[in-house]
Amino acid sequence: METPETEMHAAKRPVWNAGRSVGAKRALKPKQIWEIRFFLNERRRVRDRALFDLAIDSKLRGCDLVRMKIGDIVNGGQVKTRAIVMQQKTSRPVQFELLPDARASLLAWLERRGGTVDDYVFPSRVDRNGHISTRQYARLVDEWVTGIGLIRSEYGTHSLRRTKASIIYRATGNLRAVQILLGHSKIENTVRYLGIDVEDALALAENTEI
Repeated sequence: METPETEMHAAKRPVWNAGRSVGAKRALKPKQIWEIRFFLNERRRVRDRALFDLAIDSKLRGCDLVRMKIGDIVNGGQVKTRAIVMQQKTSRPVQFELLPDARASLLAWLERRGGTVDDYVFPSRVDRNGHISTRQYARLVDEWVTGIGLIRSEYGTHSLRRTKASIIYRATGNLRAVQILLGHSKIENTVRYLGIDVEDALALAENTEI
């Protein structure tokens, strides 16, 4: 019996994810956050340090992070302790906090960068009126994680978005708070995004004494 030609072609066609790492990217651990900060400080990469800190604290998607303008995070010459942006994917506003380390690194960058409240925080080096691309942001994340010895395929821009959210969830177990911080419309999305499973739920329960 002959194999139909269409089946032969299907058999030869490579699997779409062959050789690729699929699934959710790993969140960074606190120790790795400080290692990346040290890596960037040692190389005097002021812009990258500010971008990294903003990514961790804001918990924003890459498309929203690169589009941020100076006026989104600065008021009266000072970096805000809280900011709000409109998410491109959901068209919903989301608020986030900026802690002292992030405010200090952002201020150092903005003093060097200059500009007005209508300018992008991280301008493109190709088009000074535009912002860095999400592809460039992804390349930078690759540099940072490999710079401290991590496997590049296991981390990405979503690692930075997930990092603080994961730490908050493990510390508090408050899924609703994490949902708000990530700007998710449904709590089911937050569960999937954090990769919460039965083991996580049981671990939280075991650490709760009544």
